[in-house]
Amino acid sequence: MNSPDRQLAVLFADIAGSTRLYEQIGDTAALAAISRCLELAEKTASGYGGRLVKTIGDEALLVFAQADHAAEAAGEIQRRMEETAAADDLRLGFRIGIHFGAAIEVSGDVFGDSVNVAARMVGLAKRGQVILSSPTAEILSPWLRGRVRELDVLTVKGKDKDIGICELLWQDSSADLTAMAARPTVRIAQLELRQGERVFALDASSPALAVGRDAQNDVVIADRLASRLHARIERRRDKFVLVDQSSNGTFVTIDGEREIQLRREEMILRGSGRLSFGHGHDPAQGESLAFACRDAGP
Repeated sequence: MNSPDRQLAVLFADIAGSTRLYEQIGDTAALAAISRCLELAEKTASGYGGRLVKTIGDEALLVFAQADHAAEAAGEIQRRMEETAAADDLRLGFRIGIHFGAAIEVSGDVFGDSVNVAARMVGLAKRGQVILSSPTAEILSPWLRGRVRELDVLTVKGKDKDIGICELLWQDSSADLTAMAARPTVRIAQLELRQGERVFALDASSPALAVGRDAQNDVVIADRLASRLHARIERRRDKFVLVDQSSNGTFVTIDGEREIQLRREEMILRGSGRLSFGHGHDPAQGESLAFACRDAGP
């Protein structure tokens, strides 16, 4: 049965080091150790009003009614896990990601924006870290916000704006709080692409663009040596990255430098120059794109 959309704090707890554990101590012992860790996460979360939605391999998905409860549970999970790992002499630890937002419950499972963003947060976490989104950090109680430091901003597919990412410092030592460095201001990046008389612009409101021979692409290249889905250009924070996914490669010329070929590779675009698809730049053969990177200020 489905429930209406509601606001939930979604927490992913992923066990770091589990793959190596299977190789080190064998399948049976490793599975038992991982099961103990997941049980630890579930029991700890329940003490803060959390509910286990499901486990996916070595990862647990938990939900809470309040962001404070999720953050407190995350810190307690990490503390207990640190003690357990020391006692068992196993190099296991949790990577935790949290986001508070809209979710819908369907037959006991949870879906929606909060789940997607929390999954991105845990993907950024390292062993022993609790990573949460800036919107989640902003609604925490003052005493918890005091244990949060800003780390970076993240471009998330399907989101109009970048999402800030933060770390919750769960250790008891105050030394962790005094070692925080201020995050540099991220400057807004813009990229202008020209195809003949046509101009394409990438910025925060339009962060990605597909290039290729197929008509479904944002920029269609009428060249038989170009692949149907040839390349993507993605905005990542204050940079634009060219991702080649073609058979014949993408040829990049930065003004004043020699032409280079990318094949199934990535490259950060800088300055200005030209992109050719499937072959080196030749005005008489096929189409190309001129590009120019611009800094729009803070």
